[in-house]
Amino acid sequence: MAFRSKETMKKILKKVGEENITKGVKDALKKNIPNNKVVMGRAQRGLFAGRHIQYGNQVSEDGGNKSRRCWKPNVQNSRLFSYILDRHIRVKVTTHALRCIDKAGGIDEYLLKTPYHKMDTEMGILWKAKIEKMYEELGQREVSFISPEDESKFVQSFQELKVDEKAARREFRRRLYGLSAKPSPAVEGTSDPQGAESDSGSSHSDQEQMVANA
Repeated sequence: MAFRSKETMKKILKKVGEENITKGVKDALKKNIPNNKVVMGRAQRGLFAGRHIQYGNQVSEDGGNKSRRCWKPNVQNSRLFSYILDRHIRVKVTTHALRCIDKAGGIDEYLLKTPYHKMDTEMGILWKAKIEKMYEELGQREVSFISPEDESKFVQSFQELKVDEKAARREFRRRLYGLSAKPSPAVEGTSDPQGAESDSGSSHSDQEQMVANA
């Protein structure tokens, strides 16, 4: 159940009557009433963005009978990517908190833009302090700029590395599957068909010359 001290004071003044309470009693009530937001236990382990369980009456359509009921927030288990942490964060969030995160531009921006007094959960305050500390350390680092010539050299070197990597992979596949660029040697005992045809042609011509001389 979520409520603030102002709402509690309004309820007390409405029931008792503002005219019946003196200024000293009113100041004493403000001191005794906590000036923070009381949230349910499940909201301490996620980002609920002010959405908590609410209580009210369910009114029937026929007789107008009232029965007590509650409305629970729509809580989802979500994975949100943090650029400063460079990883996904698993957290329980409400659909209202997801819309706020999308509007802010990400989980990092949402935690940085939301003030501490609106972070009503312990987990939200913890993540907010952690992200602020990491952004502060990141801002103290020195930043160096690369000239266009150096950038073109880096790109060329990366392209050469890719070409060498492709060649190494191709050579590894050849060795793995037994493929080689060299031609396989001829098997012994096989005769050349063109050589056989030339030998038979020469023997026929020698026989014809001997018949002519005879």
